[in-house]
Amino acid sequence: MSNSTYIIDDKLLASNGSRFLNYILDLFAFLIIFFLFCIALGIFIGLLGGTSLSSWISDMGELGWNLIVFTLFISYYILLEGFFGRSIGKFITGTILVDENGQKPSFGTIFKRTLCRLIPFDAFSFLGSDGRGWHDTLSDTYVVNKKALAEEIKTFHEFSLIGNEETN
Repeated sequence: MSNSTYIIDDKLLASNGSRFLNYILDLFAFLIIFFLFCIALGIFIGLLGGTSLSSWISDMGELGWNLIVFTLFISYYILLEGFFGRSIGKFITGTILVDENGQKPSFGTIFKRTLCRLIPFDAFSFLGSDGRGWHDTLSDTYVVNKKALAEEIKTFHEFSLIGNEETN
């Protein structure tokens, strides 16, 4: 087999429309997760009859709630993209997160990518000329069409076998 390495082709990149839809779907999914977290917290407080826990939550203020939202946000992307290479929006639109070789990025890369999402206006940075957002370029990742990537990689490996002797 050949030692050549596959490199992502720009034609596989998800369209700006897909990227925007990913953003909207992920935002909606995150809001549902946050809502469910709040319901679970309320049930937990109700079951424990925890007046002190209830008081603590009431007193934690805006900073406390911002830390909770931040933690849920980071967890949402790191867990989904880390284990599946896809967020809920990417599952729905048929796109996937990959590195330049078409492979699933490492957890460290996904963590870096997720932190880059916190840059102001990052959500709209993919609307630029190359269709990659800041969180893509800073982490060297790509969002591509999953089916087209699978076909392209298969073709690449089949092509690289041409001229190689078959061993039994």
